[in-house]
Amino acid sequence: MTSATHTRPTTPAVRSRFRIGAGVAASASALALAAGLAVAAPATAGMGPASPAPTRGGVIRADDAAPTGWAAVGSGTDGGAGAPAASRYEVSTLAGLKAALANNGDPKAPKIIYVNGTIDGNQTPDGRVLGEQDYAPGYDIDKYISCFGPEGKVWSDQTHEYCKKQRQLRQTGSNNMKRQIEVSLPSNTTLIGLGADSGFVGANIVILSATNVVMRNLSVEAPVDFFSTWSPDDGDGAWNARFDAVSSVTSDHLWIDHVRLTDGRFPDSEAPLGPDGKPANRHDGLLDLKDGTDYVTISNSKLSDHDKTMLLGSGDEHVDKDGGKLRVSYIGNHLENIQQRGPRVRFGQVHVLNNYFVASTEHPHYPMISEGQGGTSYFLGAGYESRIYSERNAFDYSGPGADESIMVSSYNGHRFKDIGSWFNGEEADVNAVAQASFEQNRAEALAEAELKGEPAPDWTGWAFSTDVGWDPADAYNYKAFTTPQAVRNHALHFTGPGVLTVKR
Repeated sequence: MTSATHTRPTTPAVRSRFRIGAGVAASASALALAAGLAVAAPATAGMGPASPAPTRGGVIRADDAAPTGWAAVGSGTDGGAGAPAASRYEVSTLAGLKAALANNGDPKAPKIIYVNGTIDGNQTPDGRVLGEQDYAPGYDIDKYISCFGPEGKVWSDQTHEYCKKQRQLRQTGSNNMKRQIEVSLPSNTTLIGLGADSGFVGANIVILSATNVVMRNLSVEAPVDFFSTWSPDDGDGAWNARFDAVSSVTSDHLWIDHVRLTDGRFPDSEAPLGPDGKPANRHDGLLDLKDGTDYVTISNSKLSDHDKTMLLGSGDEHVDKDGGKLRVSYIGNHLENIQQRGPRVRFGQVHVLNNYFVASTEHPHYPMISEGQGGTSYFLGAGYESRIYSERNAFDYSGPGADESIMVSSYNGHRFKDIGSWFNGEEADVNAVAQASFEQNRAEALAEAELKGEPAPDWTGWAFSTDVGWDPADAYNYKAFTTPQAVRNHALHFTGPGVLTVKR
């Protein structure tokens, strides 16, 4: 198992973060590397490398700090480290979790919360689990769909006598559901699952205007939006669900590590059919970062069986919120059957390192059909003003027609750099794939502008470049695996919850 080390001069702020993981001795470095994959270079001569966990020999401790990636830069990220005994909690219900987050009236003070078992976002304090009819008695998605007319193009309260009522019920139900399932994580919080299956189903976890938040060893099943909206003017028509599994809005210094995120028991393929004859999309993002979120590391996690997986930035026009921010590191994750957005990036300086991407054109619920086959699936999405630094990722794509274009799709993004990645175990020219996608996208946009007699978008005047204007080794220290076998092995055996032992 070989690795490459990237170091930079250690500033006092970064050095203090690495001391927290300094318990890995040189003799234990092999275990740390196996359990953590891309690792921080030693902060002190003679010290063994600390893993992204950091593992301390395969262990999660509540006071751990993010050892590498953007979350380790600046003030670093250690969540509720140092919280007093009165601010350390064990919870097993939604009501208990919300009380712990309130932290005895001081929600922003350091706190450590252990999740024991599965918390259902739809569960009330008296133990009832709410469903569609509890949130909006009388709502019927088939009736709602019928009010858009036979072609699903235009809503009218007069299409049927029940349409006005269904419109009102859908909005009421959505608002009631939001109040119930939303969980907001405040600043200086560490949230840790005690077991392999500890975590959340049906909850909408939001990190809103917070700083210094850690989530580790958690299993998260995306919430089902009973009141997803059909938008006939969104392309050829599209469903827009409201609730992400986990999202960050205007927050900074976040570390999400050894977490599993998935649609789980409720694939969209089994949802009711929409006006377009396709199943309704009742899930939004798995892990979305928006509105100036900054300094984030997502490490050693599993994301699978989902459509709109990870979005960075919410619009090309949001340069005032996102420009110069959205600095995110994706290190050592396992992404399988995600269909798109693994991630899709706008504006950000994003490091995608040693991740394992897996897909098939034949998956029964989440097939990925590449751009080269005329589909819309992709793993990495290079959006407007994005600067993605892709490094030593392994892409495995199988089934009839599987081709290399699945690796990258351009969404107006012209700056992309890959070093040393592999497609089906062989060296791949990911930069050429990214360039081809950008140039095709640009040609289509220029042709459309000429046809309409309108000015072409500004990005069509830019040329594709592998100069992304930054290097992660200048921002933080890390060590990378340099073979596809090592990347696969880590993803298959050392990602997600239940891999490391939680020490309290």
